[in-house]
Amino acid sequence: MDTKLINQYGGDILSYRLRTARQKKRMQYEDLDKQLIQLNKKQRELSRKKWNLGWEPLVPPIQKGWKRFFVLRDDVAKGKQAEFFQNILDKINTCDWSHKRDFLVKRRKFGRKIYVVKPQKLLEPEGHHFKKLCFTEREQQLFHVEYKTEKWCKEPVKRYVFVEPWRFVLRTKPYMIEKVRVKDAELESQIQQLDNYIERRDLRKRMDKILHRRHRNSWWKWKNVEKYNEANPYKNKSLCQVLNIIQQEKIN
Repeated sequence: MDTKLINQYGGDILSYRLRTARQKKRMQYEDLDKQLIQLNKKQRELSRKKWNLGWEPLVPPIQKGWKRFFVLRDDVAKGKQAEFFQNILDKINTCDWSHKRDFLVKRRKFGRKIYVVKPQKLLEPEGHHFKKLCFTEREQQLFHVEYKTEKWCKEPVKRYVFVEPWRFVLRTKPYMIEKVRVKDAELESQIQQLDNYIERRDLRKRMDKILHRRHRNSWWKWKNVEKYNEANPYKNKSLCQVLNIIQQEKIN
């Protein structure tokens, strides 16, 4: 409350709970933030409804490119241990997609563009992922540990690599789309209207600042940063304290 109003009308004016211009401005910002939080909740609720509509069969199914995956080699599939190696393959198999049947990709060699076959490897799980796959003791004997460098990590990552990859071969099949998501026209319209409202008024930046502030100021970003007080012992010290610290350093 402004002191001029108190002096003019007395202390009884405080009972009316009148607000200053600054308080009114702050209340407008707080009200806008509350509206943006409600918009975000509504947006998430509509998205959840959209993805929970389920699937419906596509008649007739259509082909969209090719998929490539590992299968047992013919001699291994006919052997006595076919079931044993199939159980391993089910846990470390990988699947890749391409619009070309030959899975050729463009590379550059000596400044010239060439086409090479896209590489594909078996899964090499990390330590915690390897435990989740629940391999038996006999299956674990067919894995050895390798430390490999990754782009997303400065230190080498411990990975479990299968020692007999020759037992598996790649096979290519058409990638068929047999089902599609159920769509609701009214729900899609509501989501689009909400997105248009946010984009036209440029509210996305303010929503991100309110909702994801914790993620931007995560503690791990400053975990390895040296504290300023440790780097500069004279920080936030008075002149008398600085002189005492210098004097003690000379004595020591």
